[in-house]
Amino acid sequence: MLSAIDLLRTRRSVKPVELTGPPPNAEEIAALLTVAARVPDHGKLTPWRFIVFDGAARQAAGEAIATAFRGKYPDSAPEQVAFERNRLARAPLVVAVVSRAQPHAKIPEWEQVLSAGAAAMNLVLAAHALGYAASWITEWYAYDRAVLDALGLAAHEKIAGFVHIGRSAQAPQDRPRPALADIATWHAG
Repeated sequence: MLSAIDLLRTRRSVKPVELTGPPPNAEEIAALLTVAARVPDHGKLTPWRFIVFDGAARQAAGEAIATAFRGKYPDSAPEQVAFERNRLARAPLVVAVVSRAQPHAKIPEWEQVLSAGAAAMNLVLAAHALGYAASWITEWYAYDRAVLDALGLAAHEKIAGFVHIGRSAQAPQDRPRPALADIATWHAG
């Protein structure tokens, strides 16, 4: 088993189309969501929630995406619509992390949004810890009101990301990372 620091150092995003099955089982999904929910949450507001798309539910959600796409682009080719219909079927499991930040007298909305982002990142890390690969993406349909309505989001809710989870068909490659000198400033006493 990897140490926590090695786990963090070895996490890589894997494109949804490169994820294969089998998907996490029900017990693993519960573990993933439990870890995802263990994030800073000033005021205990739980400013996020999860929608799990497993099995046929991925295709059902894809119908909502395809319908919205056809509404935007009525002259689109059938293969374009089919591509959109399969957006959530590219990986064996997809979890939508929903940000539900709301005005609060003491807790800024920005902190609530960051908490939802932390939940998405914890989900990605938990998947890696269980031996799965993941990709946290949004894409156009995360911002489309017709899709959000079809997925059951309230008017104030937003998609923080769709986390695609599966097995990586091959070892993920690292990408260039920024040099610490370019992103960190030390203030020493």
